[in-house]
Amino acid sequence: MQAPDSHRPVRSGEELDVHLLNKYLVNHEPQIGPVLEVRQFPGGFSNLTYWLKTAEQEYVLRQPPFGANIKGGHDMEREFRVLSLLKGHYHTIPEPILYCAQSDVLGAPFYIMKRVSGIILRASMAPSLSLVPEQMRQLSEILVDNLVAIHSLAIEETGLIQLGKPEGYVQRQIEGWIRRYRAAETDSIPAMDRTGEWLQQNYPPEQSPAFLHNDYKYDNVVLGADELTGEPIPLIKGVLDWEMATVGDPLMDLGATLAYWSEISDSPAYRNFNLTWLPGNLTRQEVVTRYAERSGRNLTHILFYYVFGLFKNAVIAQQIYARWKQGHSRDARFGHLLPMIVELANKAVDSIQTEKI
Repeated sequence: MQAPDSHRPVRSGEELDVHLLNKYLVNHEPQIGPVLEVRQFPGGFSNLTYWLKTAEQEYVLRQPPFGANIKGGHDMEREFRVLSLLKGHYHTIPEPILYCAQSDVLGAPFYIMKRVSGIILRASMAPSLSLVPEQMRQLSEILVDNLVAIHSLAIEETGLIQLGKPEGYVQRQIEGWIRRYRAAETDSIPAMDRTGEWLQQNYPPEQSPAFLHNDYKYDNVVLGADELTGEPIPLIKGVLDWEMATVGDPLMDLGATLAYWSEISDSPAYRNFNLTWLPGNLTRQEVVTRYAERSGRNLTHILFYYVFGLFKNAVIAQQIYARWKQGHSRDARFGHLLPMIVELANKAVDSIQTEKI
């Protein structure tokens, strides 16, 4: 049994100015009260996430990584707006509290939300997990079902439609992620070139639009600690990291999830992305089958979406690696991302050649 998702001392160079933060809160959200302690959540490679403790409550503060200039993936106002729109329609989210557009408080825009306490199943936990196969199967099934629920939200009635333009979404995504890769390219990776070309040549028919999370995986889901004892069915208490949420083809979202969904037969490097390879989890094909049954959508072209997911994840890693190489981050993890990028690209080419996910 693992402890709830834990916070640690703030990494050197990523400290918050608590005095300025409290001064801002007094003027804009006094009910929060003064922040007494700040720590940092170590997981993830994207936005910086901090734990804030007041006398009465625990909060989470999110802001872009230092040196980031990728507006779409680090837009704090957008993520706060997504949570605000979801509130009242989809209940497994942290409650949004405050958004600050000013950069003179903490050096970048940020937002604060209430903390959802629980367990996040990260890949690094795999060696010490005591979950039995029956529990893992329940967890993986619930994860898929919850993605179907997200894709079932009424985008017009909720106002979520304002987050994107569904028409032409797939083509814009492919062209956009290829541009992002070229802008962040540091090394020649032929498999990335091959994958980008294949995606541009194999667009699938458009699906009816839905609301997308765009980074849906175990790492971004908070599970109820009590449910992991194995007695009741596990419960999703909260879904995190909505910064890339939008409206478009839901199978692009499913493809990104599948790209994280490693299996025991995958290479050890690929298994580092998730703990879905542990005994009991659904296979990628079983995920596709369950999603199709629960959603009623046609998944004939799922290979395209899976390959896109691999490519997209590789580009995200490339952007982070490029920032590290330019000296914008001191996080040592980022300096070891190149093999991961190559692994994802090779996986994409292999899937194209075998026509298997």
